[in-house]
Amino acid sequence: MDTSNETTPSVFILLPIFNLNEWHYLLLTFMLITYSFTLMGNVLIILLIFLEPGLQTPMYFFLGNLSLLDLGQTTTTVPQIIVHLVSGMNIISYKRCKTQLFFFLLFIGTETLLLTAMAYDRYVAICNPLRYHVKMCAQLVSATWLTSSLNATVHIIFTFRLSFCGVNEINYFFCDIPPLVAISCGDISDSITAMLATSPVMGFGPVMCIMMSYIHIIWRILKMTSSAGMKKAFSTCASHLTVVLLFFGSCLFSYVRPISSYSLNKDRIIALFNNILSPMLNPLIYTLRNKDVKMALRKMIGKKLPS
Repeated sequence: MDTSNETTPSVFILLPIFNLNEWHYLLLTFMLITYSFTLMGNVLIILLIFLEPGLQTPMYFFLGNLSLLDLGQTTTTVPQIIVHLVSGMNIISYKRCKTQLFFFLLFIGTETLLLTAMAYDRYVAICNPLRYHVKMCAQLVSATWLTSSLNATVHIIFTFRLSFCGVNEINYFFCDIPPLVAISCGDISDSITAMLATSPVMGFGPVMCIMMSYIHIIWRILKMTSSAGMKKAFSTCASHLTVVLLFFGSCLFSYVRPISSYSLNKDRIIALFNNILSPMLNPLIYTLRNKDVKMALRKMIGKKLPS
């Protein structure tokens, strides 16, 4: 007897974000508006950095990559959610689920490492400016993409080696590791081991590097004699720190904790924030606090914007 269909479903059924029918159209409107703002904000940042020579510096090179990652992350999940809300059919094929998980892990993992590289970039710019150059930044960005690709590949291999015994209903609104592990009927120890083994590189390691970078940055800033210099140094770090707190707070809560403490009903709220609101907020956080970006925006559209 062929048992392949018992262990590998051809499709998965993704449960809706909320099971409240009266919220359906409100949620659809919310998703369309936030996704539109996310696209416009991040595409605008990328265009500004690409077209404006004054923004082609190491810091904005990182910022352009961050906007690209935000676009990729939200596009991996949100259009599918919108289609499901419109059609009422929450079905995703096995292959599409696998592809979605790979790119989701690729983008979110690269953003984790990129924010760490940006913290190091701030450290070099403030504490050792003689070593500050674009070539170093390009090498750091390349390393983040490569490392995240390897991490995503490892998780795809171990997650989709699991047996599902015909169960294909995922209590989540996109394909992710915890909900897939939750419906597995086989041994999940290898998948959990993979998550624990990669957490030092993709979780605790980046957090510690960011903390150490900012300890040195703050120590150097406090030793400055010029109040104007201190204000400028703090200003250049404030936006990055805000994004770090938003991103790492939600990611660490979702992934870097014991499997026994997972609650998919609670995690879907965190995932909703991390995949929809955070990519929309990042351009606002940087542009509203950054005079160079606002000046480039004025130059692009040819009219004065409020400072």
